[in-house]
Amino acid sequence: MKTYYFIFSKTDLLLQRTSDGGYTIPCCNSVPVKTFAWTHIINVTPEADGTEVKTFCIDNPSQIEITDEVLATAGYDFMGLRESFYHLTEALYTKAGKCHELLYWDRNTQFCGVCGAPMRVQTDISKVCTACGKEVWPQLSPAIIVLIYKQDEVLLVHARNFRSNFYGLVAGFVETGETLEEAVRREVMEETGLTIKNLRYIASQPWPYPCGLMVGYMAEYESGDIHLQREELSKGAWFRFDNMPRVPQKLSIARKLIDKWLAQYGVALEQD
Repeated sequence: MKTYYFIFSKTDLLLQRTSDGGYTIPCCNSVPVKTFAWTHIINVTPEADGTEVKTFCIDNPSQIEITDEVLATAGYDFMGLRESFYHLTEALYTKAGKCHELLYWDRNTQFCGVCGAPMRVQTDISKVCTACGKEVWPQLSPAIIVLIYKQDEVLLVHARNFRSNFYGLVAGFVETGETLEEAVRREVMEETGLTIKNLRYIASQPWPYPCGLMVGYMAEYESGDIHLQREELSKGAWFRFDNMPRVPQKLSIARKLIDKWLAQYGVALEQD
């Protein structure tokens, strides 16, 4: 049976060109590029139809040697993982994200954090220390994100770590010893000074940059005036559904929450 090969160079993903001008993930009977004795190929959870999935990194994409005739004939490109969202099916993009997270985990767990001895692969998603027996699994950092609405307005904020001038939603990591719902209320109060009500879960999304899990909520404004946490946010305001600024791209759960809220007013943003 053929195998999907998710091949990375840092955060760039090797994509195969298709006959219709699109892209897909190489799916071959054998490894489609030249590998070496030190190439660590990781087995990933197979697809629902039984198709195997493997992933690995290459150091120098300029020296890549294609060994699969189909891939060599079709052509290939390296593309950033984020950009690949717009060229792959959602299922393949999601699997690519999982592979990226596993490679990140593998790179950062070569040695034991307790005694410093080398780690040994135990299963596809676990390692064990060769000296003290310490076991480790892939890191997962849960974070909440919440859309806060007040009648026909939504609260949008600009975080200082945003790479461009768009507005997003209140978000933050879940702290030790708190529930997801407690994390939402704490982050809203810390970042905006507001209280909320009618909190409800909407959806979750893996966020492989590098190992997050975003848990999305909607909540209704209850009380308070906006007082931004200036260390985290540079701007924040209420926006009516028919006067929206630039918002996050469609690959993010922030955009999915915003689009879901706008849909009740029959609004569909003409943004990527």
